[in-house]
Amino acid sequence: MTNLNNEKELPRIDLPESWIVGTDITKELLSLYANFPVRLKCEVTALVMGGNMEATINTNVLQLGSGDLVTLMPGTIFQVNRVEGELKVYFLGFSADFISKKGQSRPHLDTLFFTLGRPAIHLEDATADLMEHFLQLLIHLYETATEASKEELAPNVYADIHKGIALIYQQKNERVTLTKAGQTCRLFVQLVIQHYQETRSVAWYAERLKITHAHLCTIVRQITGRTCVDIISSMVIMDAKSQLKSTSLSIQEISDSLNFANMSFFGKYFKRYVGMSPLDYRNNG
Repeated sequence: MTNLNNEKELPRIDLPESWIVGTDITKELLSLYANFPVRLKCEVTALVMGGNMEATINTNVLQLGSGDLVTLMPGTIFQVNRVEGELKVYFLGFSADFISKKGQSRPHLDTLFFTLGRPAIHLEDATADLMEHFLQLLIHLYETATEASKEELAPNVYADIHKGIALIYQQKNERVTLTKAGQTCRLFVQLVIQHYQETRSVAWYAERLKITHAHLCTIVRQITGRTCVDIISSMVIMDAKSQLKSTSLSIQEISDSLNFANMSFFGKYFKRYVGMSPLDYRNNG
């Protein structure tokens, strides 16, 4: 299902085909992602219909069980913490190459907006059954189609799943309308996911959002209970931990990939949040 690329940054997961759908997600497969977080280059939608698991998605720890729909957009940092019971998980994924060629369509942007900060949503039984039947149909199409037919089907499958996910989130959100502050907070988190490797400046994010530094800090604190610096540092530290544990890159190379001025500053930053140096974490953490 996946391809682990050895790049000079956070290990990334991609798909070997434009799209893949199936149910062959096992405890053994998930255990590959239990020791360190990875960043997705691809996009994955998963429907849990059996078993339970705990996963960390972009620093948020989520408990997932039957009826939960999970949408992991490109750039998501993902780690499996625990898996229990007899798993039954449907998945549908699109490769980074396909997404880049497809472009940022309206369905994609709608899905990104709704799922940002809320990658998992619990479906009512009837909705979960409909989604399961839809994925079963796609599995049948995938297994019987030629390679050429799969490529022809890809844009339609992509549009349909995004429209469906956006509709599900819209229906759920009818009961709780997202405030302007909530929208701003989501956009901030989106920007952090996209740019934490380039900058850790809260002022930079505030400028991109066209609001003041103080106003952004107030909004994020009110919505999440965390500071802007907390959210940015969580992404940076998760990336650093992954590189230290899953690659042979030097600490200098990891520091460079995260845009630190020098290795000394990176070491002090890492120790402030983790309680040990990068080298100690690599050897003993």
